[in-house]
Amino acid sequence: MPLNFMKITRSALALIFIGFASNALAQDGTIYPMDNPDEPNAIVLGTGGVENQPAQESWFRQWGDPMARNITTATLTPFLPDPEKATGAAVIVAPGGGFRWLSLSNEGWKVAQALADQGIAAFVLKYRLFPTPESLEGFTESMNRTFAEATPREEGEAEAAPAPTRERRMAWSLDNQLEDAEAAYTLIVNNAEKWGVDVSRIGMIGFSAGAGLTMHSTLNSEIMDLAFIGPIYGGMNAVEVPKNAPPMFNVIATDDFLFNGQFGIIESWYKAGIPVEFHLYQNGGHGFGLGNPDRTSNRWFGSFMYWLEVNGFLNK
Repeated sequence: MPLNFMKITRSALALIFIGFASNALAQDGTIYPMDNPDEPNAIVLGTGGVENQPAQESWFRQWGDPMARNITTATLTPFLPDPEKATGAAVIVAPGGGFRWLSLSNEGWKVAQALADQGIAAFVLKYRLFPTPESLEGFTESMNRTFAEATPREEGEAEAAPAPTRERRMAWSLDNQLEDAEAAYTLIVNNAEKWGVDVSRIGMIGFSAGAGLTMHSTLNSEIMDLAFIGPIYGGMNAVEVPKNAPPMFNVIATDDFLFNGQFGIIESWYKAGIPVEFHLYQNGGHGFGLGNPDRTSNRWFGSFMYWLEVNGFLNK
């Protein structure tokens, strides 16, 4: 990975985790334990486990949405369209969660079903995560601690934020997640005829940390040949764009902590001469998925579908 992107990734990951830690600890976002649900259609990708991870995968519910953490086995869940509506296009969907958990319903299953309803074969990528404490109480405490360590100090404060330990610096590596994304792409290609997929029209969209994984895959994978990408409320820092980079559809709201008045990634794509469409919404915050009531960002999915149509990705 290019050194400049390593720096950007670490910064973006810190911001993403701060934002999720803050939201998860909000009074109206109380987290509740839940039993692990059945996932009958999930296909194990066989990419291995997670080093130094003693805890088992567990699930919790927040704002009514099921979420998973301590994921050590990556899977891919297909949402296939009605054959009469199928366009041949396919999308890998990467949910977010600060790489500590996955918002599998709000930013995964619901999005995949919406895509399938439009004739697009969608595949929810349940990728491996960084370890969190086994108990829900320990999970909450670790988030409190990480949030406190990562919060920038006010000018003049005597105590500086502690420098990241070697273990934490190593934790920024997205090698596992990239391997999972590549395995998902390969599985789709190998089953293209069975699933009615045109391999020249496989794209990837992701939300928050999933947007980071989408971008990381675009910039670093030597296996994935994505036709288009859609980072949804992801990091906005400038990147070094490969010559063969795919067209990009990018969405974020002005009141999202990841925006902060930055347009670097948009400028990077524009200066590289790669097609890019950017939607900066007045409001929506962070983590809105397909949309929240009374927010201007609620129309992004329709705009995304129209963008795919205009660019020829939905031609049967």
